[in-house]
Amino acid sequence: MVKRTTTQILKQLICLAMVAIVLAPIILVLFASFKTKADMVRISPLLLPPKSRFTLDNFQKVLGNKYLLVGFKNTGIILAVSIFFNVMFGTITAFIIERFNFRFKGFIVGLFFVGMLIPSFVTEIARFKVIQGLHLYNTLGAPIVIYVASDLMQLYIYRQFISTLPVSLDESALLDGCGYFGLFTRIIFPLLAPATATVVIIKAINIINDMYIPYLYMPKNKLRTLTTFLMDYANAQRGSWQQLAAGIIIVMLPTICIYLFFQRYILAGIAAGAVKE
Repeated sequence: MVKRTTTQILKQLICLAMVAIVLAPIILVLFASFKTKADMVRISPLLLPPKSRFTLDNFQKVLGNKYLLVGFKNTGIILAVSIFFNVMFGTITAFIIERFNFRFKGFIVGLFFVGMLIPSFVTEIARFKVIQGLHLYNTLGAPIVIYVASDLMQLYIYRQFISTLPVSLDESALLDGCGYFGLFTRIIFPLLAPATATVVIIKAINIINDMYIPYLYMPKNKLRTLTTFLMDYANAQRGSWQQLAAGIIIVMLPTICIYLFFQRYILAGIAAGAVKE
């Protein structure tokens, strides 16, 4: 009994430590967003400023920045178009691979997974040349093409989920006169809702948080995203850490909302196909 209690306490302590590791950076950023520039130096990062110096000026300045709306608009466009094509291509490709047999199927599937294993920075020069050759440099099309083509994680999720759907569904639909297009759009695709929610949340978080691709392929001010918008506040000459903290809190809100909306589907989508019955 004592041993079991000790084990439970140890597990709880480990869980609390993990929660603290996750929440500590967010709390520090939140505290910094309410401080003045002088308080950033005088007061510990672990403490809020005194009530007399508690300020919302940092949020007002960030919200008054004209590039904030530009960042939200561009990020929203990139997010919507990229996720749409990721879902469409991912579901169709996974359906074909799981439900049809054709020559070189194993080889083609292997190529997909090889593409997932190669780090993106290894092919960065070639990718940059391709984007320039397509005349997409300094356009919203550059990150969209990269997000759609370079990350095949959705293919794995959809294949795992489709593998759990009984083939008898397909056979019944085909016997009733439904074509393959109708089978996919009316039966298979609606059943992929949990997997689609998983893809949406994972892709959305990755795209919103990505700074490298927008910074490299869209240097124009009118093409700023939320992450490149925040870079101004980390500038050595014009930087303001307290305003950067306020900007991070504002930019973080859409990601939190997306996660809260879809989080109940994530485990179902990722775990689908892990157990065969």
